[in-house]
Amino acid sequence: MDEFSNRASHRKERLKRGLRLEYFTIGWNVIEALVAIGAGIIAASIALVGFGLDSIIEFVSAVILTWRLIYEIRNKENVLLIEKRAVFAVGITLFALGIYIAYESGHTLWFKDEPSVSFIGIALAAVSLTVMPILGYFKRIVAKQIKSKALEADAFETIVCAYLSFALLLGLGLNALFGWWWADPIAALAMLPLIFREGYEAIEEGVGKD
Repeated sequence: MDEFSNRASHRKERLKRGLRLEYFTIGWNVIEALVAIGAGIIAASIALVGFGLDSIIEFVSAVILTWRLIYEIRNKENVLLIEKRAVFAVGITLFALGIYIAYESGHTLWFKDEPSVSFIGIALAAVSLTVMPILGYFKRIVAKQIKSKALEADAFETIVCAYLSFALLLGLGLNALFGWWWADPIAALAMLPLIFREGYEAIEEGVGKD
């Protein structure tokens, strides 16, 4: 096997590795969304419902990356164009996530919505806080290997999910222990500057600006 064929073979294997990570992300987020939204409705927790909607946004991002990776595995033409479209679309999902967090957190603080204690939500947040950083880490490795800005942005979105898991766990835990209902929206709001910055950079990359 010549050097070019060897490099192509290694890249294809890395693309498939990334694809497996995205398949896992899709399956995980479907389950996470259903559990979080269901538990959130029962507990009247905007933070939990928001966490479920975040899972839906991340599901959309994973579907976009699945399409991008499958395209390169099956085709060798216009890969750069597809990469740009994918990173732009992921940037949009980051902005959607940021806008939703801002709206729901502001609503919670303004109207002083106090959620009921949700032990299902606490357990979900704890599991997600374990899974998401590992998933994001491996996505970043593959993104650097294949030099994909779209996958890097998607990996960041997974890390955001991990942060929101921490914020949710903190908020639900403090609410359960001390009645501090405002803890989770405050923690979520702290993440907004980074989310919007990453979203802007992804969109900028997608439209081809320097």
